[in-house]
This record gives sequence, C-alpha cells and structure tokens, in this order.
Amino acid sequence: MAEQVPTKAWIVVFSGTAVNLCLGILYAWSVWAKALIDEKKALAGQIMDGINAGWPYLTNAQAATPFSLCVLIFAVFMIPGGKIQDKISPRFGAITGGLFLAVGCIIAGVSKSYTGLIIGFGIMGGIGMGLGYAAPTPAALSWFGPHKRGLIAGLVVGGYGGAALYISPLAAYLLTGGISYSFIFLGILFAVVVIVAGAQLAKAPPGYVAPAAVVKAGAAPAKAAGTLIDWAPGDIVKTWQFYSLMLMFIGTTQSGLLIIANAAGMLATAAKAIPFLVANAWILASYGGLVNAAGRVGTGMYSDKIGRGNAYALNCLVSALCLFLMPAIMGAKSVFFLFLAVGIAYWQYGGGLALMPSFTADFFGPKNLGMNYGLVFIGWGLGFFMARLGGTIKDMTGSLDWAFYISGMVLVVAVVLSWVTKRPMHVTE
Repeated sequence: MAEQVPTKAWIVVFSGTAVNLCLGILYAWSVWAKALIDEKKALAGQIMDGINAGWPYLTNAQAATPFSLCVLIFAVFMIPGGKIQDKISPRFGAITGGLFLAVGCIIAGVSKSYTGLIIGFGIMGGIGMGLGYAAPTPAALSWFGPHKRGLIAGLVVGGYGGAALYISPLAAYLLTGGISYSFIFLGILFAVVVIVAGAQLAKAPPGYVAPAAVVKAGAAPAKAAGTLIDWAPGDIVKTWQFYSLMLMFIGTTQSGLLIIANAAGMLATAAKAIPFLVANAWILASYGGLVNAAGRVGTGMYSDKIGRGNAYALNCLVSALCLFLMPAIMGAKSVFFLFLAVGIAYWQYGGGLALMPSFTADFFGPKNLGMNYGLVFIGWGLGFFMARLGGTIKDMTGSLDWAFYISGMVLVVAVVLSWVTKRPMHVTE
C-alpha cells in the first residue's frame, strides 16, 4: 500500500517555505547598501535629497555593519527560537519572528538614519530571522519519517535560498520610490505573509507515527535512518558527535560564503573581455541564488537515497576540487568554467543547509529538533570566518588564491570528519 501522510503535513511544509521566503530579506541588503554608499559624501557628512531626502550617505564599513550584526544575531537567536518551537509552538515562533523582522524594516525606513538601520535591520531583523527560521523546519520534519527528511528539509529551507531570486529585484524596483518606501513596503508585506503562513505551522500531534518507507520487492531500502530516541539538548552537548556536526557545518558554510562574498568581483575580473558581464556582475550572484535554492532540495532528495554522509562527502569533495582549480580558472579568464565552479560551490552551500537539520534529526530525534538544531546552527555562524579571512588575504596578496586553497583544505578535513561521525547511542538503547 502506498505511503500516505496527512494533507496537513504538506500544508506545514509549504507554509514553512513561504515564511522562509520572507525571512530571506538578508539577500536584499546589497541592493540597499549600493544606494547608501558614497565614501566621499559620507566622510563629508552630506545628507541625501530628492526621494531619499534625510538619509545619510554611508561608508563601506558602515554599510557592512547592519548586515554583519544581523547575521550574528540570527545565529544566536536560533537557540531561543528552537526552544520556543519545541516548548510553545512553531506558529508562535514564526509569527513572532516575522513581526520582529517587519517592525524592524519599518523602523529602518521611518528613521532615515544609520542608527535606525542598526536597530531595525541589524538587531530586530536578526532577532526576527533567528526566531522565525527556527520554527518551520522542525515542525515540517515532525510529520515525516527519516526516509523523507532530506527532501522535506530541502523544500522548507529552499524558501530562504529561493528568496534571493525575487527579493533583490523587488527591493531594487521599490527603491525607485525611495529607500524609506522600500523598507516600509517590505515590512508590511512580510507581516501579512508571515501571519497567514505562520498560522498554518504545527507539529505532528502526540502519538502520531510517520508513515514508513515503502520498499518495492527486490529494491534496496533508502539509507537515511534515524534514532528512535528523542535526545534532550542537555544530553546532546555531552556527545562528541554534536561537536563533529558543528565542525561539519562550519566546513560546508565557510566555502560557500567565500564564493558568495566575492562572486560579483570574480565575474568582473574573469569577464573583462565581455563588457556586458562586467556591467552586470550581479548575474553571477543571481545565478548562484538559483543554484543555492536548487541545491537545498536536490541534496535533500539524494541524501534520503544514498545517506547523509555520502551526500555530504559528494558535495564537499566536488566543491573542494573546484576551489583548488579556481585560481587557474580565474587566470584563464574562463567564464564558462567560472559559472560551473561557482554553481557547484553554491549547490554545496545550499545542500549543507538541508543536510544539517536532517543529520541532527537522524542523530538526536525529531521531538527536540528546534533547540538541538539551534545549537548545531552555531556552526553556520562560525563559518563566516572564511569570508573575512578571504578579504584579509586579498588585501595582503592581491588575490584570493590562497583563500581558495585554504577553504578547499577545510572542506577535505570536514569530509574526513563526516566519514568517522556515526550516530551516537543513547544510554537507553
């Protein structure tokens, strides 16, 4: 008999995707930064006029601060967000997070100040993303067995990656009405969407048993398998596997963010002979956003079939090879191979964000997944070191070559770690 899951399960999945499509506003920051940055005018203390009357010009360092603060607070607030998801409800977590983000956007728009950007986008936006992002994935996974976890996690977190496809062009279009208008419009839009979609989120009821995988006669069973024990957050931090998952998360994150942070500049360098691509270096970043979203769903799907560890190793080893070859690709100014290598890096980064919640559920059970994954998610926040290190290396050497080599080596080490990391055994097993 074919596997059947309740209709409610799929409503939760796609509602979670909708929530993450709003939380992905992080991807639009570069659009606002471009409108705000003017080093000379910022240092002279000049204020904008016209439709942006009252807004101050910012330096590059100032424009980077709200974004960096948002990312840091996002990672930190995944932990309380996970606890809210586990102990109260995913609905409460998602709506609260969405409203923090919406109010933060409105504050940023109304204030017309650098301080308003720090408080609105940096602090309140980061809190909103952390609380909101922690809710949909654990709620959706509670309805499905281990054989579907990769796919479901990929679909839900694919919303955050997929936000890059619409949110940057939408923000750029809204900027024609002014910086304030764009922030306020998106704040109101996100409040509406998150309240409607977040209200549909719910964990599987007590006693619910997810349908088991249907194995056809003669077919090999799927390799994704999980524990039957629901580990408490206080217990998982006593296992070495928890720290191994965090290090694996750092590995998969650092390489992707090195490429994401430098994609536009890499294309401008490699495509000097093609004026259209030099003038439209954003094309590589948008292409990367599409592959990032696809990598979350695709990796999740095949991890259910070949196993999480095998999927992790496949993604990371191919990506490491591309990183080792990147200096040669840049030197040859091969646009085709640049798009190929960058695409693989984005796929690997997106895939990691589908694999790690699935790993966490497989290792420690679905019941406390919100808090447990929030703790593992610290690895994502720590993975930002490579983007900063890459910038330092470029300042010192004039190129990113050694950043690519170091990042590739970190990926190889992470793969070796994934090969020795097996599911921990609980004392009750």
